[in-house]
Amino acid sequence: MKKERKDWMRLYHKTLKGIEIMIDMQRMVKDIKRMAEESNTTIIEIEGSILMVSTNNRVTNAMNITQISEDLRYLVQSNIDK
Repeated sequence: MKKERKDWMRLYHKTLKGIEIMIDMQRMVKDIKRMAEESNTTIIEIEGSILMVSTNNRVTNAMNITQISEDLRYLVQSNIDK
């Protein structure tokens, strides 16, 4: 009887240890999922910033080209008028 009880105790403790390991694994998976979601949000924010900068640069470049074109037109016109 004593040996049987000892075996059951050993099995009980082994089972508890296994359950603890599964709980720890679930926590780790939950933490990894949370970190992946946070990383995804950060990547989306960075992507938005890059698109905004790209759009601003396109607008700035278009304005610069327009200004250069107007300056050249003015130079050409002033040389023709002389």
